[in-house]
Amino acid sequence: MHNTVKTWLSKSREELDDIYRNAQPGDIPCGDTRGTAILAGSIFSKIVAAFARLFAWQGKIFDLFCADGQAGILVNKITPFSATFIVAKVYRDKSWLDGRDTIVIDYSKTSFVAKVIRDEIREVEPGVYLGKVWWGNKRILDFALTQVNSE
Repeated sequence: MHNTVKTWLSKSREELDDIYRNAQPGDIPCGDTRGTAILAGSIFSKIVAAFARLFAWQGKIFDLFCADGQAGILVNKITPFSATFIVAKVYRDKSWLDGRDTIVIDYSKTSFVAKVIRDEIREVEPGVYLGKVWWGNKRILDFALTQVNSE
C-alpha cells in the first residue's frame, strides 16, 4: 500500500475532506489502479480496507483511450480474482462536496447494479487519488486509488 494511503486510513472524514478540498482534479488516470476503501474515522478502517481488498474491491481499470485527459470509461476490479465488472463513464465536472472541478465516475447510465452510485476523485500527489462515494445524494465512503506504476 502506498505510504500516503496508509496515513489516510487513520484520518477522520473531516480531515479527508480537507485533503480533498485542497487538491486539484489532476489527470484522469489511464490503466490499472489499486483501490483502498477508507472507512474514515473508524478504529476498524485498516481491517475494513484489508477485507475489502481481499474479498470485494481491488481498484479500477481506466480505459487507455483517455489520453486526452478529458473523458473515458472504466471497469471495477472486484472479487478475490479481480474480475472486471461494473462499467462507469469518467469525465470532469463539479464536485458535489465543494462545487469545484473534479473527476467524476458516473454509473448512472452504464450499470444496473450501481446506477445510484457516483464517485469523485482528485489527484493529491502524482498517481495517488482521494475519492468520495455518493449513494444518490448521500456520501457514504471514502477511497483511494493509486496508479499501479506509481507504487
